Amino acid sequence: MSKRDYYEILGVDKGVSEAELKKAYRKQAMKYHPDRNKGDADAEQKFKEAAEAYEILRDPQKRARYDQYGHAGLNNQGGFGGGGVEFDMEDIFSRFGDIFGGGFFGDDIFGGGRSRSRGRRQPGTPGSDMKIRMPLTLEEIAFGVEKKLKVKKQVRCETCSGTGAATDSDFETCGTCNGMGAVRQVTRTMLGQMVSEQPCPTCQGDGRVIKNKCKTCSGEGRMKGEETIKVNIPSGVSNGNYITLRGQGNAGRRGGQAGDLIVLIEEKEHEHFIREGNNIYYDLALSIPDAVLGTEVQVPTLKGKAKLRIESGTQPGKLLRMRGKGIIGLNNSGEGDQFVRVNVYIPRELSDSEKKAIESLKGAENFDASNQTKEEKGFFSKMKDVFG
Repeated sequence: MSKRDYYEILGVDKGVSEAELKKAYRKQAMKYHPDRNKGDADAEQKFKEAAEAYEILRDPQKRARYDQYGHAGLNNQGGFGGGGVEFDMEDIFSRFGDIFGGGFFGDDIFGGGRSRSRGRRQPGTPGSDMKIRMPLTLEEIAFGVEKKLKVKKQVRCETCSGTGAATDSDFETCGTCNGMGAVRQVTRTMLGQMVSEQPCPTCQGDGRVIKNKCKTCSGEGRMKGEETIKVNIPSGVSNGNYITLRGQGNAGRRGGQAGDLIVLIEEKEHEHFIREGNNIYYDLALSIPDAVLGTEVQVPTLKGKAKLRIESGTQPGKLLRMRGKGIIGLNNSGEGDQFVRVNVYIPRELSDSEKKAIESLKGAENFDASNQTKEEKGFFSKMKDVFG
């Protein structure tokens, strides 16, 4: 059975923003939530499909691969259940509960629903994501490359190991939330009791307060710093693709989970080549004698220079293919080719001897333009705008 399109599942277009994507997933999850559709297997399946679609599309790297190759480009990593592996509902609740403000998947959602208390919150505040641009040459894109980045960001404080406290004994349970890190509010609606959960204003969600702060980071558990990060760039990436490095963004506050580092690929303009997919194009300038008589030339490739045979009578604009000299496709999906486009150089100025040599050819049979084939006539009419 073929999988449904992720954008179709969430009811959004391909260019949807992150905020609209999140909004669309929330709408679908609320519509097909098990507590609203008790015993409805179809609704439960759609609830899982929405979670899987959101899991893929919210990740820039997975989304880019899905946009280019569909489900086949995910290598059976499609969300929770990729490759036919079953997953349970609790995994969805634990991953995406916060998308509803913390309380949507809590107990008493519609007046007596299943209890899914999340327990004590994780300590600290998550760090923010970062986005950097990675300029790459065509050679680096063609074969893949490992890059080292020096990134200035918030790093974990080594003095307190990121806790923010001078010692491990300098913590005490928050009296406002009793160590839960969150406070709840119950609102009565037409559908029953709605429970909302917000971070505790006293401890900012930590569940504990610091009696004696670390002097190095002033209790933040993090500080400004710099890290060198390795990035493996696969071959065949394109301008605008993303690579997401989990946990390589800004450190979280007081032990909170670090954010992600999103590397945006930028393709540098090449001196010789123009790229089209996995193929590259090179313009070769030939003299009139070389085009007429034929020759052997050296042309640049992505791996250095290579010899190319030019047959006699080669016409301007002819494309010569060099197989396997292009770009190795993403996920090793095959090699592209290099195409050499022949351009014949017409000199603007001639010496007296050169003029006489050209004049001597005017009456020659093989230089009579009326003898050209239909194919050549069609070509030269196309070339008129180029050389005229």
